[in-house]
Amino acid sequence: MVNGDRHAVRVDPRGTLLDTLREKLELTGTKKGCDRGQCGACTVHVDGRRVLSCLTLAATTNGREVTTIEGLADGEQLHPMQQAFIDHDGFQCGFCTPGQIMSAVAMVDEGPARTDDEIRERMSGNICRCSAYPFIVDAVRDGQEAMR
Repeated sequence: MVNGDRHAVRVDPRGTLLDTLREKLELTGTKKGCDRGQCGACTVHVDGRRVLSCLTLAATTNGREVTTIEGLADGEQLHPMQQAFIDHDGFQCGFCTPGQIMSAVAMVDEGPARTDDEIRERMSGNICRCSAYPFIVDAVRDGQEAMR
């Protein structure tokens, strides 16, 4: 299941979830950054938990629920975290934004952050090469409030 839809996809046993999403399902919102699990651009949810799709074998997600950035919105209604990133300009080039948003949503679901420092720590696996970090923290803080 990807974004609520069942997909039957033949994958190479060594194929990653990232490559399957992008190449087989044409869900290109999930970005290929470092391809080594170091930047967080490929963050998606598997059964509600954040994972690095570049390090996850696609075959291991059989029978599990995968959510990508394309699956967060409810039709035309953006997810509160997506809206918060827009409201706070929590992006510059936008390349890392899908992974940042997916990580932030999962972070809130894991338990809300109490301080900006805690947001920074819990989001530390997501790198922004443009250094939009102050705006990202503001967006995560407000997105978290809107998700409550």
